[in-house]
Amino acid sequence: MTEPLLLRQDVDQTAKLTLNRPERRNALSLSLLQELLTALTELENDSKIRTIVIGANGPAFCAGHDLGEMVDRPEDEYRDLFETCSRVMQKIRQVPQPVIAKVRGMATAAGCQLVAACDLAVATQDARFATPGVKIGLFCTTPMVPLVRAIPAKAAMEMLLTGVPISAERAVELGLINRVVAENELDETVQQYCNAIAATSAMTVRVGKEAFYRQLSMPESDAYKDAVDVMTTNVVEADAQEGISAFLGKRAPQWTQK
Repeated sequence: MTEPLLLRQDVDQTAKLTLNRPERRNALSLSLLQELLTALTELENDSKIRTIVIGANGPAFCAGHDLGEMVDRPEDEYRDLFETCSRVMQKIRQVPQPVIAKVRGMATAAGCQLVAACDLAVATQDARFATPGVKIGLFCTTPMVPLVRAIPAKAAMEMLLTGVPISAERAVELGLINRVVAENELDETVQQYCNAIAATSAMTVRVGKEAFYRQLSMPESDAYKDAVDVMTTNVVEADAQEGISAFLGKRAPQWTQK
C-alpha cells in the first residue's frame, strides 16, 4: 500500500507534506488525518524547519472527508473523525512555522477547510473551492469555522448554502488564497514565500503568528493591549535589537534566535 502522506524535508528549511491518495481525490480518511496531526506535531518542535508546505498528488487537492468512511458507523466514530480533523486544522494555526497550501484542482468541503486553515495559500488557475456538504444533507459546519475567518460572512454563507464552487480568481478576491498563478509558476511562487520567510528571524515569526491568531477573537481594545505586551517583549529580544541595529547600520542582520 502507498503511504497516504508523504513528508520531505528540503535543504531550504522547508518541510513538504504531500497528500498521497490520488485515487480517492486525496480524501481525508481518519488515518490520513492522524498522519497529518503526527507530522505537524513533530515539525513544530524542529527548529531547522522554517516553513511547511501542504500539497497533493494527482489532479485534485482534496475532496474533503472520505465518504466511504461515513456510512452506517456509530456516532462516536463520526465524532472521533470530526474531532481529529479539527485538531489538525488547529495544529496548523498552533505550529510556529507558517503553513502554505499549494493547490491544484478541486479543494472541497474539508479540503477547502484545509486551505482556509493554512496561513498562506497559492493556487493554479484551474483550482476550484467549494463547501458542498449541503447538497448531500451534511452542512459543512466544521469547514465553516476557518472559512468564515478567512473570507467575508456573506460570501461564506453563499458557499455554504449553495455548495457552488468558486474560481481561483474569486478566491483571491475574497481572501481565501493569496495568489493565483499558472501551473508552471506554482512551485516557484510557493518557494518565493518560503525564501522570504526563511530570511527573517524564526523567533519573530513565531511570536507574530501566535499573536495574530490570538487577537482575532479579541475586542479591539483587548487586541491593542495584547499587541503592546507582545511588541514590548519582542523589542528587547536579541534578534529585534540585531535587526534594528542592522537596519540603522545598513547591513544584513545576523539572526541567532530560534
